[in-house]
Amino acid sequence: MGNFAANEGLSIFVILVWLGINAFLFVQFYMNFLTDRWFYTRVLLGVSLSYCINPAHIYNQNPRIVIHLVARAFDSQQRGITGCCSRTAARQLDRNITFHKLVAYMIAFHTAVHILAHLFNFERFMDAQLNRNASLLTFVLSEIGTDDNASYLNPIRTNETNPTIITFTTIAGLTGVVITLALILIITSSMEVIRRSYFEVFWYTHHLFVVFFIGLVFHGFGRIVRGQTLASLREHNPLECADKFETWGTNGTNCPEPVFAGNPPMTWKWVVGPMILYVCERLVRLYRYLQKVVVTKVVMHPSKTLELQMKRKGFRMEVGQYVFIQCPSISHLEWHPFTLTSAPEEDHFSAHIRIVGDWTEALYKACGGDKTETQAAWKLPKVAIDGPFGTASEDVFRYEVVVLVGAGIGVTPFASILKSVWYKHTQSNEEVFTKKIYFYWLCPETQAFEWFADLLQSLEDQMTEKGLADFLSYNIYLTRWKENEAAHFRVHHEAENDPITGLKQKTLYGKPNWDNEFTNIGAQHPGTKVGVFLCGPTVLGKALGRQCLSHSEGGVEFIFNKENF
Repeated sequence: MGNFAANEGLSIFVILVWLGINAFLFVQFYMNFLTDRWFYTRVLLGVSLSYCINPAHIYNQNPRIVIHLVARAFDSQQRGITGCCSRTAARQLDRNITFHKLVAYMIAFHTAVHILAHLFNFERFMDAQLNRNASLLTFVLSEIGTDDNASYLNPIRTNETNPTIITFTTIAGLTGVVITLALILIITSSMEVIRRSYFEVFWYTHHLFVVFFIGLVFHGFGRIVRGQTLASLREHNPLECADKFETWGTNGTNCPEPVFAGNPPMTWKWVVGPMILYVCERLVRLYRYLQKVVVTKVVMHPSKTLELQMKRKGFRMEVGQYVFIQCPSISHLEWHPFTLTSAPEEDHFSAHIRIVGDWTEALYKACGGDKTETQAAWKLPKVAIDGPFGTASEDVFRYEVVVLVGAGIGVTPFASILKSVWYKHTQSNEEVFTKKIYFYWLCPETQAFEWFADLLQSLEDQMTEKGLADFLSYNIYLTRWKENEAAHFRVHHEAENDPITGLKQKTLYGKPNWDNEFTNIGAQHPGTKVGVFLCGPTVLGKALGRQCLSHSEGGVEFIFNKENF
């Protein structure tokens, strides 16, 4: 239970607070619309009034959170502040994308409720106009304000129209359609299958949030839902005058005709803060974009992995951080995230880019990857860098025992960590708080090992020379090979070092038995907080998360951290 609180406690607390705020706002606005000011509006619309307005008010609170959660420069500043004080608080920033999605789902839910309620509203508005019976209060209320004044209650001013025409000829209707379409496109294009297979579609449609926010600001200007004015309430008490509607405004009555007005637009007050933050974020990115980046070296690895080594004046990084890379010759709008594989101690920064999509394929060709001859330096494409930005891996040296798990190209943040370890031990002789690293690398095919094996071999040799052979324990798994295929391969390639990687540690086949691995680690490090870091698929993350919870006993705490982009 204690480890569950350490891993998930603060996250659950934040979500509960957020849900509690949403629930409080719903109840508060629901009660607000039960007051006398909205008496006649309820006569026309019934309960759909509250279910229309309440989501709209709650709706205003959530879009600003969505922007804050993905403001990378802001998040990096927050990470620096919270990281100095609390490791648990800093880890919550690694879950910003998860919370971003939850808030987006809440926005979608309230949008659906708001739209459904308005569908009922407009049917009721239309019915009140069609049923032209002066003995009905709904008809009398619908006729108020027809003499060229704005004190009407029913926005449908004639019975010779229909809700569809009203939808596409009013400010509220048009902006509502625009907002809904933008939201549908943003959410559907964010599905993992689209985001991973067609990143450009995800990237472009996500920027429809600008249209979404503009539509949101102007949506309230139509003032479709109206209530009785405060001045009218002092002269016309709806509780006393509702039954006297046939004599409203006549001589000798104390019930003058009620006057109605809509609330002034308030959404801009909630939107202006996030939009200022977004503009500041864009200005920071523009400044970084204008800074010159020099590509000092391009390495084409056999596994169709492109390594870019770069320099930029004033660039400073920490282990495990990532940058966004843009190549103007490919696209002026697309920025793609890549983990830095260099160490802070190096005089350059580098990224390993696996060629898996249109943009990476274009970059590969621009760097001469499809040519046999060496590309001249002056022919290399210009690139722009935004970052670096913090990730969970920044905290790796704050744990005495560390478990690193990388899947495929997900090993990249750990390349930076292991390189930094190598520099700290071999060049600066710097003391490292971390005393033990367990490294697991899961790869589907042998080609994926090629670019990283040299680093591991160098680190293996240096640790042995320094008498720190036990500092790093690593296990490399070839997940798509079966044990009988591997046995046949080993028979024909008997050697001291592994025939695939060239390392002393033999390659393993299949998938790790995580239950056994965590049991062994816990037994060897009683009373220790063990940091578990993953860069890999969600399914593997869930499995490791469960292992961290189930094996935190006997004084051992496994703290789970996952990279999120």
